Amino acid sequence: MGMFDNMKDKAADLVNEHGEQVGEGLDKAGDFVDEKTGGKYGDKIDQGTDLAKDQLDNLDGENDDIPDDQS
Repeated sequence: MGMFDNMKDKAADLVNEHGEQVGEGLDKAGDFVDEKTGGKYGDKIDQGTDLAKDQLDNLDGENDDIPDDQS
């Protein structure tokens, strides 16, 4: 098992245990960036946030840890 496999496993465990908080953190980060850019890139920021949530949630092969309705 390589170093990155271990990191992936730890990230998957974190998302499994704290998926709601991870989603909330991504939403807050997206809101912060949106505010700093004056809302100019809001759609792109939302797309990136949703993609990050999907990718993190799917680390364990299941899309079940981060709620979809958090934006």
